[in-house]
Amino acid sequence: MSSTVVTGIAELVTCDGTTTDGLGIIHDAAVVIEDGHVAWLGPASGTPMTDHHLDVGGRAVLPGFVDSHSHLVFAGDRGDEFAARMSGTSYDGGGIAASVTATRAATDDELRALVALRVAEMRAQGTTTVEIKSGYGLTIEDEARALRIAREFTTETTFLGAHVVPREYAEDRATYVELVTGPMLEAAAPHARWIDVFCEPHSPHAFTLDEARAVLVAGRAAGLELRVHGNQLGHGPGVLLAVDLGAASVDHCTYLSASDVNALADAADTTVATLLPGVEFSTRSPYPDAAALLQAGVSIALATDCNPGTCYSSSMPFVIALAVREMGLTPGEAVLAATTGSAKALRRGDIGRIVVGARADLTLLDAPSHVHLSYRAGVPIAKALDVQA
Repeated sequence: MSSTVVTGIAELVTCDGTTTDGLGIIHDAAVVIEDGHVAWLGPASGTPMTDHHLDVGGRAVLPGFVDSHSHLVFAGDRGDEFAARMSGTSYDGGGIAASVTATRAATDDELRALVALRVAEMRAQGTTTVEIKSGYGLTIEDEARALRIAREFTTETTFLGAHVVPREYAEDRATYVELVTGPMLEAAAPHARWIDVFCEPHSPHAFTLDEARAVLVAGRAAGLELRVHGNQLGHGPGVLLAVDLGAASVDHCTYLSASDVNALADAADTTVATLLPGVEFSTRSPYPDAAALLQAGVSIALATDCNPGTCYSSSMPFVIALAVREMGLTPGEAVLAATTGSAKALRRGDIGRIVVGARADLTLLDAPSHVHLSYRAGVPIAKALDVQA
């Protein structure tokens, strides 16, 4: 078995939880990788012998970012919608229909090439694990093919047939819910790990509490694990629904009541609040108070929500910088939310940390410290580290 040692690490951010701040930082460190997993880590002075050697020249190394919420299988462009929002037009989910039209019209090869470009773009910014949702097909065939394509790039695939009610069912919502919970779910389930729903009473296009519950219960019966889009456009039932059903994550959490926060704190071992500050940036919505959530005992994660309408950014460093500047997190707390927090939102223990036995998913910073992710916002200093071994 071939082994490689990575040396010259000025700051190794393990995120192993062994220090008060959770970061588990080791200075002047080294990491040994065998068969794609971490075999040893510690001070460089104690480095064991290996087959190969990579010197990163005094840079920082972190766990690869875990982007636990993205919508990468789409065609088309909604730049005009973004420009309109910057001029004051509010977002209600209606623009998703434009992405549905473009995605349905694209070929498999066109969609596959677009996803490949977006995943490569993410990796070039330090993301090593990505969750990918369907949701821009909204027919049996288009949802199944979106998930088949997504599965070529990640095991973290999510069936989101309940993204919005498509135009052709606008006057017959009940029939569309029956489609999602019946034949569409049957076609999608073999290609998905998760099921998700946009539970949002403030949008005429999204799903009510009862509709969302029906979707999630059906998905769980089909063997899928649960996620929820909730509390994005206003106060609503999404958070409490997610907690009640034991969903792994409830995402957005832009508008939270005291009862929502208490419920998330009580369910911190089960349900993660995944925050998506790129959406607030792109929709001029208020940023959630992430620091207050942590203080209340809520488990939080950060993700991009990369999508064509409300956040066409694949950059986890951008998300980290926003979380520090706008949501009250320290640079270290933001890194933890983008690594171990997002790994927890995917119920994964093999990623998001640099510990012996974990996957050797590493991110290299062209900087000496993790603080530079927010200190040098907008500068491309992060990339996934490719290591031979």
